[in-house]
Amino acid sequence: MQDEQGTPAASVPATSSPARTTLYWLRDLSVSVVIAIIVILFLYQPVKVEGTSMTPALVNDERIFINKFVYRFGLSDIVRGDTIVFWAPEDPSKSYIKRVVGLPGDAVEIVDGTVILNGQRLEEPYIRDEYRDRVSMTRRVVEDGHYFVLGDHRNSSNDSRSWGTVPRDAIYGKAVFVYWPLERLGLLR
Repeated sequence: MQDEQGTPAASVPATSSPARTTLYWLRDLSVSVVIAIIVILFLYQPVKVEGTSMTPALVNDERIFINKFVYRFGLSDIVRGDTIVFWAPEDPSKSYIKRVVGLPGDAVEIVDGTVILNGQRLEEPYIRDEYRDRVSMTRRVVEDGHYFVLGDHRNSSNDSRSWGTVPRDAIYGKAVFVYWPLERLGLLR
């Protein structure tokens, strides 16, 4: 076969051998596995929510993705309202997911279930009244490099009121996306 100028064209085999097809398939599978490992180790990790401490934002047995990249490489600061995932202070083999309420240097107090932050009532539209407890906590100042966290279902949450603040180096992700069940599919706010 020749091209328009009369030079022989490269011949292309009509079919490839089963061995070559298998090698291509294995190569593509290997590249996919490496990319998945990189994504899971450094970028996004799927996790299962266990418990009701973050209801209604997150519910028991829900599956979410956490962004591990955003805090690790300083692309974003941890801000009030973020839903973070961190190693449990009393048992570092477990992870907790809670909402950041107090930043380093903030004065946090709870009066009859209402959070007072730096002398002002904190607006918390993510909490339903029936999930708010009426417990009080004396004023605490959040240490440098630490965060004060609370669950959204306050009367069912083990959080900074019990075990204190969370060190920055224990925080490894930000909850960003619900992928299961499908009726709750979407970005977390």
